[in-house]
Amino acid sequence: MRQSRKLDHINYAIQLSDGPKEAGFADFTLLHNCLPEISWEEIDISSQIAGLDIMQPIIINAITGGTKDVLDINARLAEMAAAANLAMAVGSQYAAIEDKDNALSYQIVRKKNPKGIIFSNLGAYVTPDEALQAIDMLEAEALQLHLNPAQEIIMAEGDRNFTGYLKNIEKIVKKSPVPVIVKEVGCGIAREQAKALIEAGVQAIDVGGLGGTNFMAIEAARRNVALPLETLCWGIPTALSALETASILSKDGTLIVSGGIRTPLDTIKALAIGGSAVGIAAPFLRLINQPPDAFISWFNDFIQNIKQFMLLTGAKNIKELRETPLVITGYSREWLLARGIDISHYAMRKKHGC
Repeated sequence: MRQSRKLDHINYAIQLSDGPKEAGFADFTLLHNCLPEISWEEIDISSQIAGLDIMQPIIINAITGGTKDVLDINARLAEMAAAANLAMAVGSQYAAIEDKDNALSYQIVRKKNPKGIIFSNLGAYVTPDEALQAIDMLEAEALQLHLNPAQEIIMAEGDRNFTGYLKNIEKIVKKSPVPVIVKEVGCGIAREQAKALIEAGVQAIDVGGLGGTNFMAIEAARRNVALPLETLCWGIPTALSALETASILSKDGTLIVSGGIRTPLDTIKALAIGGSAVGIAAPFLRLINQPPDAFISWFNDFIQNIKQFMLLTGAKNIKELRETPLVITGYSREWLLARGIDISHYAMRKKHGC
């Protein structure tokens, strides 16, 4: 059953459109700087996630479970990560915790990308010892714990009891030899839960907001049922979830922004909000059957466009991008003001120089 479910997730993630609700970045505008006072060669897009140095501020995020039938998919994603110097998270490893025969479909990721940064992935309900098994399985540099109550309650065979998760996460954090990242799976994280997670010792939060791959829609498609639009639109749009989380993070906390990041402009807006990196999943999944040269060409164009937008804001690195003016309007402004989140300083930010 688990193998069938994971294959369904992959197939529907490729087939179904994002949304139906938008990720929210249209309400966020970076100011053009006609005196950028930087050269193209100065632009540096390297970043850090929970103390881990990354070459690019982009992660191939978790979407594929590791059944035997998806070994080739995980292998191809790992090859893409290696070719582009990208960090990568695998899908939930619980299939291999239950059945060791499934371990190879995860370990292929390390085999194909021996020097890369790889995140293990499990549900937040697992025991600390199971978390250690997942880390050891991949010699992982970090552990990603996912939260997905909305998906689970739509899934016919999904969980219905979500008690004790926070205490369990705290136990895992204390035992983990690597940084722990907590990630939502498409409905976002509000500042109250972000604060609780940070207080539990979590080193990084991946907001996994509304607007990208919709796992409620995927589970409905698996069951051949139609969900009401109001159900499919449940959650916190990614841009708002990112700012909610950024509002409580200290300088030591890491924000990862995922959920409908599809363009270079979305990427730099997410970084300007305070993200250290963005997570992208479905677009990479849709590229697995492309020739390697086609993927590299697409990715290079994506990075070139990120750098173009950075130059046009006058930011030569991600730290400076976080200091450039960001104007927040419309529904997003109303939301954030209603939530008591001060956004006045975003529009008035000024980096050193012009």
